[in-house]
Amino acid sequence: MSLADRDSATLLAWKQWRRRAKGSKLPLVLGVFSQVNAMRRQLQLLTALNLELAKLEGKEKATALGLAAGLGVGAAALVLYALGFAFAAAAAGLAEALPLWLSLLIVAGVILLVAGILGFLAMRFARRTTPPQPSQAIQEAEWTLRTLRGNG
Repeated sequence: MSLADRDSATLLAWKQWRRRAKGSKLPLVLGVFSQVNAMRRQLQLLTALNLELAKLEGKEKATALGLAAGLGVGAAALVLYALGFAFAAAAAGLAEALPLWLSLLIVAGVILLVAGILGFLAMRFARRTTPPQPSQAIQEAEWTLRTLRGNG
């Protein structure tokens, strides 16, 4: 039975009871039950929407954290390459004349610069994910509870 069918069935039952029990409080009770059921459905819908918001927010933060981890790993790999070039430059500087080791040091400097940029970007993306809890969904749930308590 769909939601609309249940509502129409509730309304029909309420009208039948109203006709049967003129002057009694039974129709009033049926109206209260109908309102309670409507409120229950609204709360279920609100809860489902809050859960979906929490899922979306968690997925967004997990994506940003994955990107930050990837950039951090890239920066670490480039630092290792730069260290290799720096050692090669030191060896070439001892063995050869100035131009060879200077060119190797320039390459190592460029790699370190790129690694620094990637590390900075990784740190920036990682800051977006803290704290790893769905703050928007929690804030929405707290607002809903305050509203319900204020009206209840």
